[in-house]
Amino acid sequence: MSSDLSTSVSLRNRLVLILIGGAAILALLLFFAIRNYATQVAQQGQDNIISASVTSILDAAAIRDGIVEVDFPYASFSMLSTAFDDQIFYAIYQDDIFLSGYERLAIARVAARETDFKTVDYLGSQVRVVTASRTLIGKDKRTQVRVALAQTQDALSGTLTQISRNAAVFGASFFALATLLSFWATSNTIGQLNRLTNSVTRRGPQDLSPFHKPVPSEMLPLVTSLNSLMSRLDHSLKQSEDFIAEAAHRVRTPLATVRSYAEATLQRVDKEENRQAMRSMVRAIDESSRAAGQLLDHAMITFRADHLELQDVDLSALVHDLVERLKPIAEMKDLTLRLHSDTQVPYKGDAILLQNAVRNLLDNALKYSPSEGVIDIQVTAKPNIEIRVYDSGKGFPKDELDTLATRFKRGLNAEGTIGSGLGLTIAMDVAVAHKGMLRLSNKAEGGACASLLL
Repeated sequence: MSSDLSTSVSLRNRLVLILIGGAAILALLLFFAIRNYATQVAQQGQDNIISASVTSILDAAAIRDGIVEVDFPYASFSMLSTAFDDQIFYAIYQDDIFLSGYERLAIARVAARETDFKTVDYLGSQVRVVTASRTLIGKDKRTQVRVALAQTQDALSGTLTQISRNAAVFGASFFALATLLSFWATSNTIGQLNRLTNSVTRRGPQDLSPFHKPVPSEMLPLVTSLNSLMSRLDHSLKQSEDFIAEAAHRVRTPLATVRSYAEATLQRVDKEENRQAMRSMVRAIDESSRAAGQLLDHAMITFRADHLELQDVDLSALVHDLVERLKPIAEMKDLTLRLHSDTQVPYKGDAILLQNAVRNLLDNALKYSPSEGVIDIQVTAKPNIEIRVYDSGKGFPKDELDTLATRFKRGLNAEGTIGSGLGLTIAMDVAVAHKGMLRLSNKAEGGACASLLL
């Protein structure tokens, strides 16, 4: 059965996209968090080193003979050496009077024992400037010395570049791992739904029992609804089956009774025109009875085709029983039924449907065979299981072989013969339900052949 349901975005793909999107955002946040933290740590390290260098220079400052002297300790500059050979700039002021160094270097006004940190552009490079001051007290003099020390940030930039690269690798690895986990998590989650789907798919047509296996709590409403639906469907199908059986009984019995009364009345009618009317009535009753019966048979077969009751059947015994029951009818029409069958033809199928199919093929043969004709029935197990019915009638119209099994379709040569156009349809539906086919053909010497291949 084709489905007209429209589909939206896959639930699994939607979950994957949400999880991967979240992983990407987290990876970016992780990258920037690591980089910012590394920048702060690296900058703090550089500030501490420059601050220590400035302190050592201020500690070497002194007043001698009223003159401020500053001797740069060797360690004050050696501690600033880096692998990138960063440049170092300094400036020394005494009470806002420039004494030595780079006069254009920005220097902050700071109180004694205070330190100022800032980043500025100097001579085309970005430098980190640390300014500190110290008050010197001489014999009769008190003065403030300020020292500014600056260092380019090539080493810091190189360190941050390396940290950023490592952080990017770490973030990408985190994203890749999160993506794999997303696929695993969604597959595991959707797997529960797939297992439920497979469980429904593997069930036979008759299995309408409720699901009892544990399911995730989120799927409980769905499973509960499915169980409720199957319960209602099972009840409805049982009602339909009971209705078909009851309808078949209630329709056939009154018609058979009416036919019996009509035949009895026919025997007591003397006038030919009345007898002719009674014969037409009997014929109409026969047509109605057969049509109603086959309509109900077709409804029953349509129902059971979706709910096959498979059981071990001996097709040879099944056909033999039908032939024995139909022999009285055949003898009334001066027809001979001959059964050719293997000793046993075991098959696993629905016995009621198979019996209906063969009975309809035999009914057709009985209707269209001329008096003193012969109807041959063959049941074979090899090379394939097949039931063939041959008659000695006119055969099937060649131009209609492909359409005769259509519902209510009757051949051009069926005029004047009681029928509903459902016999071959029933046989074909039964064959298809058993994954087989109905094949119609004509014998070379005359007569029709209907083959039920299973």
